[in-house]
Amino acid sequence: MIEFYPQIKWIHIAAVLASGSLFLLRGLLVQIGRSRLAMLSPVRYLSYSIDTVLLTAALMLATILPGAMFANGWLAAKLVLLVVYVGLGMFALKRARTVGARRTCYVLALLVFTFMLTIARTHHPLGLLHLWQAG
Repeated sequence: MIEFYPQIKWIHIAAVLASGSLFLLRGLLVQIGRSRLAMLSPVRYLSYSIDTVLLTAALMLATILPGAMFANGWLAAKLVLLVVYVGLGMFALKRARTVGARRTCYVLALLVFTFMLTIARTHHPLGLLHLWQAG
């Protein structure tokens, strides 16, 4: 299966970008008072589909390179932050009771997502923050 690594990695990256973009759009709709549009069935099912592809590709990558899973901590950091991102996303889109709480959760979810991207790019648990550590 190693011969398909580049294609699976590309699918994973594309799904990450699609998932993040859709969350950005849905969150903006909620922020401007269009929650109904953000929660329409086709939009939710698209989100579920993208996230299923994302998870499947991630599991395939973990199967191809099982030793890399916890080798240096960056994947473990991404997994922990993924749980935080999903939790914040749920509150940002639906569960938070006030507009302020939704907005705060939305901004925090976007920051966590961005931090996860920097971890993935640098292959370091601190993402771009490790540059300050090195100095």
